[in-house]
Amino acid sequence: MTGHNNSKTESSAASQELAPGETKETLTNRQGHPITDNQNIRTIGNRGPSTLENYHFIEKISHFDRERVPERVVHGRGAGAHGYFEAYGKLGDEPISKYTRAKLFQESGKRTPVFVRFSTVIHGGHSPETLRDPRGFATKFYTEDGNWDLVGNNLKIFFIRDAMKFPDMVHAFKPDPVTNVQSMERFFDFVSQSPESTHMITFLFSPWGIPANYRQMQGSGVNTYKWINAEGKAVIVKYHWEPLQGIRNLTQKDAEELQAKNFNHATQDLYEAIEHGEYPEWELKVQWMSDDEHPELDFDPLDDTKLWDDNQFPMLPVGKMVLNRNPDNYFAEVEQAAFGTGVLVDGLDFSDDKMLQGRTFSYSDTQRYRVGSNYLQLPINAPKKRVATNQRDGQMSFYVDVSPGQNPHVNYEPSSLGGLKEAERPGEPHEPEYHDKLTREPIDRQNNFKQAGDTYRSLESWERDDLISNLVDALSTCTTYIQETMVHHFTEADAEYGRRVADGLKSAKGPEGHVGTHPANEGMELSTELGHSTDGY
Repeated sequence: MTGHNNSKTESSAASQELAPGETKETLTNRQGHPITDNQNIRTIGNRGPSTLENYHFIEKISHFDRERVPERVVHGRGAGAHGYFEAYGKLGDEPISKYTRAKLFQESGKRTPVFVRFSTVIHGGHSPETLRDPRGFATKFYTEDGNWDLVGNNLKIFFIRDAMKFPDMVHAFKPDPVTNVQSMERFFDFVSQSPESTHMITFLFSPWGIPANYRQMQGSGVNTYKWINAEGKAVIVKYHWEPLQGIRNLTQKDAEELQAKNFNHATQDLYEAIEHGEYPEWELKVQWMSDDEHPELDFDPLDDTKLWDDNQFPMLPVGKMVLNRNPDNYFAEVEQAAFGTGVLVDGLDFSDDKMLQGRTFSYSDTQRYRVGSNYLQLPINAPKKRVATNQRDGQMSFYVDVSPGQNPHVNYEPSSLGGLKEAERPGEPHEPEYHDKLTREPIDRQNNFKQAGDTYRSLESWERDDLISNLVDALSTCTTYIQETMVHHFTEADAEYGRRVADGLKSAKGPEGHVGTHPANEGMELSTELGHSTDGY
């Protein structure tokens, strides 16, 4: 990587004075406050929940939400479609009402309209759909109780477990701020210092990191949520979409061959399948466990770098989704579609998952900035039911959601003059109790490598070969320290895994003065060799 220890770009607008105990390398916020913990949001006990006065986190994430105008900071490249979700009325063989009072799940055959946006995560709005990257899988349910957004990815886990690290993670994965070229050294510099990422890296650098298309791709809510029944009792749950078309992934070689012919292939494939009446379908499956800490497990069930063993916690079907209509206009629907992890309906609730609690602020805050404060008035985002609030004005407000019979002079509550009234409770409230100190700490049961090893051993031999090849190629551009740290993490996961990466690195070429991976460097050189010279005009 070029530009190490480059101090030429010191800010001319800010004082360079140091407080007692600071050095030039001390991290601060924009108020100049030294940051003593940049790893953990503030929570009640180390499992959560988080608290609203997380000033450093809120300042960090809200600035991150506003880094790009107007494209999404992440999930910039997307495709979408309309359809419906049809409930089974059961969780496995049991009535679903035992676990949740959410209305959309209760009756067998009940259909709820949906809109789904698929996406890549790191790369920009018209980047190739063959790049190695998690895929977003976001579903908006237009339920009779209002919208529910289930926002997740194709992979069932994530790189980090604490939302404090999300802006840092994306910065490391995005192009270098100097060269504007994505750097595997920057990528693995962050990952090597975040051992909990080892499990996600094992998936991402295998063929699971490049789904063949959107129709044959799994989806997952990734985070842990809660279901609440009529008595106010809760269970914690994870959501999974399983494609009924089967699952297909690409090796790196496959992806390169495909990209030479079509870099919009997944968007085109989804559009043409629906246009031809070959409607893609997914079954929604749910894992659940009791709402407690589960000390019998060797990991924390709220840790989104972990899978729940489906032998111990079966994936039980609750319904099926069918996508049967393409958007009429890409920008109006796919690009302006706005999702948020906090968009829940009665019977669904938050867990204390630290990533979920951070995302719940970040997602809606991003939409207010990117699309506007009235983004929920756009047809693609508006619920398919009456809306009556006391919110007014703001940029691009084009109607006032006054209820029939409401006094238009009253835009507040409570009121005796014909204003809006609070709704009746649909069931008993869920009121978890907390007895712990307010702290900044990582969770206790981290176990960063065991499941990464399990996943490595579960891969087929061709998947393991592709994983090792991709990791060696990426890590060969990194410093020796980063390479050795990553090999140590892979060895902790599985001895063969670490040995194969280490052996590959011994014979791999270094970056040789380039800033990209070896294939990227070869492509750059080929552009000169293959270019045909011509006279000017």
